[in-house]
This record gives sequence, structure tokens and C-alpha cells, in this order.
Amino acid sequence: MANQEDDIQDVQEELNDDEDEEASDEERDFGWHEQGELNWSDDDGDDSESISDTPAERSGHIAVGDRNCMYVWGGYKNAEASGFFDLYLPKQEIWIYDMETGRWRRQLSGGELPNPMSGSCGVCVEGILYLFGGHHARGNTNLVYRMPLRGSNFQWERMKDLKGLAPTCKDKLGCWVYKNRLVYFGGYGYEAEADHQGTFELDENSLVGNHQARGWNNHIHILNLEMSAWSQPNTKGNAPTPRAAHACATMGNRGYVFGGRYMNHRLNDLYYINMDTWEWTEMSVPQQGPVGRSWHSFTPVSSDHIFLFGGFTTDRETLSDAWLYCVTTNEWKQFKHNYNKSPRLWHTACLGLNGEVFVFGGCANNLLSHQQASHSNELLSFRIQPKSLLRCCTEVVVQHRHQLESTFACLPKHLLDSLRQSIDSAATGGS
Repeated sequence: MANQEDDIQDVQEELNDDEDEEASDEERDFGWHEQGELNWSDDDGDDSESISDTPAERSGHIAVGDRNCMYVWGGYKNAEASGFFDLYLPKQEIWIYDMETGRWRRQLSGGELPNPMSGSCGVCVEGILYLFGGHHARGNTNLVYRMPLRGSNFQWERMKDLKGLAPTCKDKLGCWVYKNRLVYFGGYGYEAEADHQGTFELDENSLVGNHQARGWNNHIHILNLEMSAWSQPNTKGNAPTPRAAHACATMGNRGYVFGGRYMNHRLNDLYYINMDTWEWTEMSVPQQGPVGRSWHSFTPVSSDHIFLFGGFTTDRETLSDAWLYCVTTNEWKQFKHNYNKSPRLWHTACLGLNGEVFVFGGCANNLLSHQQASHSNELLSFRIQPKSLLRCCTEVVVQHRHQLESTFACLPKHLLDSLRQSIDSAATGGS
């Protein structure tokens, strides 16, 4: 297999491309086991049947938020079978986390299923999950899939017959959503043809063996959901260097990108592009800001703030620090939290309805070391904003439910339903 990192198509690729101390890894016998192909069948039972209370540990997965739920798909973990190094999670499996009740449930999906993958890019637009790119057992892809999340059945559909010039096959890219358009930036993958606008930087380590050359890029590709068409904008200004495993955040008509890996460096630069004029602007980074990193998360939490958590440094440190970036003042402030002993890289982060950021999964140690990766299925909850009055009142009512339950019948139905869910969750301790 090829080798690489932030762009970790396979973790093995990462392992192969770092210094002489890692040279022996090129001799290591790696393999990918597609659990979705081997351990699951079409008649696996009822779609809502759960084989466990919580999803398996994983890294390189996707997670999107819609209404009060977070939806998790894909990624990989350590293989249990001998002779295999990594295990892709089942492609049929969707894990749903209810942010109100704190409960997980598993649902199986059907239709035109994507391959089991890591490093894909997933976003949700008006209740529809869009999946692009990623790395599977046979290499990178540039296929696009979509799946409605608000129906009773989850059915994948591959978006075929898309007009225009599609992006190259790649993974570990970022995406902004603006005016019913998906705007993809950067990533690690195969070299583009001459018609693609932007820069491609070859990863020399990808040439080991009989593998197709891969590298980093700073391409922008727009998928117009109304026209089912790809296009590339003519950008202005100084574009960021090619990169992968960066993180993107949409703020109004601006698409922000922070950090990522380029060559052997993990960056701490911050850019935004105006998605009306397509002009790049580099923001000055104060010395007291976050260190360079890849495989981090960068989550809008208000109209003026973006929340940064975790990642992986050039010195191979897995991070647990958190920061708030203020857009109007261009200032970074470190965010204090209780997860300093829970470092994460290649995790996901989603904003809840009550101001929390839910971080799920990821790796808690050096993913590139000779030791087994410590993939996680822990859910970390960061409260970025004060609790709403409704949330405070609900918690008080739940706490004193035995004294107050005689008055519950007077509540509006939607409040009563929400209250009962909160009571049930408190009684079972969540999940």
C-alpha cells in the first residue's frame, strides 16, 4: 500500500512516510479487512435492532448533526483477526445519538451502499446526508452519495450523471456549505489532470512500490445541488498551500480553513475565502494561538465564534487543548475544559441544539507509532454557551419529578414528550 498521513488513506501510509526511524514499517505486513463485506447480510434483522448500546471505537469516520440527533458512519478500528492491521466499520451501519436524551441507537441502511471507508467528507443539508470521497481497501474515490435522514428508512443513493469536471479521488478534505452548494477544499489523493485549477504537491513516499502517485492539493470544487453539476471558481488572492487533514468551518459567506498537513509540517495558519467573490484572505496568527496541527475539529458555535479541539502536531503529540476563535476581533482564546486527559485526533465534532459541542471517537495516542492505535468510542461534551432557560427548567423538573408529576398533564404535548424523554434518560443513566 502507499503511505501517507494526515492523509491517512491507510494508517499504513502514514507510518511509511516519516524519517529513517520508520523505515522498517515499509516491510510490515498490512491488510484491510472489510467487516461490512464479511460479517453482515441483507437479512440482518429489524433495522432498529441494536447489537450493542454504543457504537464501536473508531477514527476517520464522519458525523453530521440534524435537528436533535448526531449521525455517525464509517471509519476504522483495530482489526481483531490476525494478519490484518485495520478494520473498516460496516457500511450498512448508522449510529444515531439523541443529544436530548443522551442515548445511542443503531439503524441499518440499504440502497446503493458506499464502500466501507475512512477519511470521507460528510455534511448535512436540509436533512440529507451527502458523502464524498474517502479511502477504501482498493484506494481513493471521488464518488458522491446521499441519504435522507428524516424518513423511517435509510436508503443510500449514488449521485450519478453529475455534469462538469469532478474532483480527483482523495480523502481528508474539508467542505463548506453555502447557498445549496457544497464547496470542497484540499485533501490527499491522486494527481489531477491539467484542467483542474489549483496546486498539487506530490508525496514522494507514495511512489514506494507499484502504487499510483498521490499528494496534497488546494483545489476548490463546487457541487451545485440544484443543478447536479461540478464547477471550479476562479479564485483571487493568495491561496493556502496544498494540505490534507485540515478543518473547515462556514461562517456566513466565508469559508474558514485552519491547519492541516503539508509535506512534513502540520500548520497553524488560518485563511478564509469569500464565497461570493472567491477571494482568499490570510488571517494573522498571534503567537499565543494554537500550535500547528492536523486531524483536529473546527466547529462554528455562534455567529461569531469557532471552536477548535484536539489534533496531531508535527512532533507527533496528540492534543487535548481547546480554543475559541472570535471572527470579528480575529482573536484566539484558550477554552478551559475537563477533558485534558482525553487527547483526540481524527475525531468528529457536532454542535447540539443547547450549545454543546459533541466530540465522538478518534484516536487517543500517536496513530503513527509502532504501538496499537488507541481508537475511542467515548463521547465528550463541551458546553460552549450557557444552558437555555428551558433546559434549566427541565433539569429542575426531572430532579423533582416525584413531587411535580401530578401537574404534568397540564403541559403542552411537545413539552410533555420532551420531559418524558428526559425522565427516561435520567432513570437509565443515558448510554
